[in-house]
Parts: sequence; C-alpha cells; structure tokens
Amino acid sequence: MSDFPVAALRSVEITTPRLSASADFYQKVWGLDVAAEAAGTIYLTATGADFHVLELTQGERAALRKISFRVRAREDLDRLFARARESACEIITPPSPSQAPSSGEHFVIREPQGCCIEFVHGDRTKTARVIADRPERLAHVNINSADIEKLSSFYQQVLGFRLTDRSKLMAFLCCNSDHHAVVLAEAKVNGLNHVAFLMPDLESVMRGSGRMVDHGFPIGWGVGRHGPGDNVFAYFVDPTGIVVEYTAEVLQVDDSYRAKGPAEWVWPPGRTDQWGIAPPKSEACKTAQLSVLFDASKRA
Repeated sequence: MSDFPVAALRSVEITTPRLSASADFYQKVWGLDVAAEAAGTIYLTATGADFHVLELTQGERAALRKISFRVRAREDLDRLFARARESACEIITPPSPSQAPSSGEHFVIREPQGCCIEFVHGDRTKTARVIADRPERLAHVNINSADIEKLSSFYQQVLGFRLTDRSKLMAFLCCNSDHHAVVLAEAKVNGLNHVAFLMPDLESVMRGSGRMVDHGFPIGWGVGRHGPGDNVFAYFVDPTGIVVEYTAEVLQVDDSYRAKGPAEWVWPPGRTDQWGIAPPKSEACKTAQLSVLFDASKRA
C-alpha cells in the first residue's frame, strides 16, 4: 500500500448555536459519549480507539470549524507543514504541543479554499470496543468546493492523498486502505456537505437509523449502497442543520485499485444507489448539504 503521510481521518469540529442541545443529540440519539470538556469545547468519542471524533463549540451558526487528520510519524508532521506553507496555506498554528485533552503534537492551517485543517501526531488513544448500532469512528468528510479540480490537486500533491474514483460531481480521495477519507463535491459555495460515521455493519446502520426515526429524525437519503466506495449509507440532518451519515462496509483498496471515471459511475434513470431502492434525497437534506459554511475564526 502507498506510504501515505496521513494515516487517517481523526475528527471534525463544528460550531453550533445550541451547544447543549447538540451535545444531547450526539450523546442520546446519535450514539457518542463525552470524552472531555475544555475551554468551551465538548469532545465526543465513538467506540473505536480515537480519543474523540467530534468537537462541539458554541458559535453563532452551524459551521465546519476544523477537520483533523492523524499523521504516521513525527517527521511527516514537519514535512506536511513545510508543504502547506509552500502552497500558500494560511498558518493558524505552527507545529507545537496541542492544548486539547487529546494532547500530541499538531499544526493547523487553512487551505486555499477556506477549510481549516489540523494534523496531529502522538495524540491519546483508547481501547477500542465494538457495540452494535454505535459509531466506531469517522468514515469520511465530504467537502463542497467551487473548484473541485484545484482542491483535489491540493489533497493529492500537498497532503499525499490518492484519487480512488471520480464521478460526475464528486472526487473520492484515500489516505489508507479505506476507499475514501475525503470526498469533494462540486458546489457553488465552499463548505461542509456532510460527515460520515462508520458503523460496525449493515445491521447497525439499520438499527441506528431506526433509533433516529424513533427520536423524530427522518431518513434524508437511504438506506442504500453507494457506487464509489461500495458503502451502505443512511443520511440525516442534525438539530442545527448539519448532515450526518451512518455508513458501513466501506470498500478496502490497495495500490492495484484502478480509479474509475464519471462514465463508469452512471445509474439507470430514477436510481440513486446500487440497490435501486433508496427514495430520492429529501429536500431538507439537499438544502442542508449546501448550507453549512466554513468557520472563519482564527482560533485553532
């Protein structure tokens, strides 16, 4: 497998105008637990080894504040920082000890289209567990981009990701054996499309979806099976308008995987997934996928 400098997608930070309500939702309904609270941020953990997968911070509106990746080695942290600086990224925090409860060494940049990205090495982890219908970790983050080719090139040439597939409207990028950790979606405005959480299996996606429906959160799209990545999916809109996904069975790839182009990812008319049973995406879900912008705060 390629020697990626980035080992994995670790966590995302979102701002919310209703911090307490968002924390309640992600604990009591979505299936996460509180790992720590510090400096006004609530850190939520899944059942896997990551200390946290989600940070919730008070803000005026729902926004994507930061994506966090774990790097393979301390040397990779320095190499990635040098590449980012040469690529005209805004430096938010240079390499230094992280003040978050997860600790480790980190740096934070803002890439040219406005998304804040953190890279971490040596952060705290924990013993992983598998609990049916509970998220294990993040699976991927989907970013809206007004210039998908430019942003795709940034992820590949600067951050060392690899393109695994390109559909008509999306580019899929990997940094390990998962088919994708980052998805870039063509859009008129840069921002967050959705965040996907990995579930143990298809049964867990179904049961988690049932729990969401029981709590008054309808399925926005799904349950279905995607084309690129071959993963099962169910989309929802959280209480502040952020789209979140339960997913499972993500395709595992190696260097022999051939990236397919838009002509190879075409469904028959009326179909939106491999199975052909998922109803069309809800208008609420489609609207939410284009409504969450990047947070412009300078604080890391």
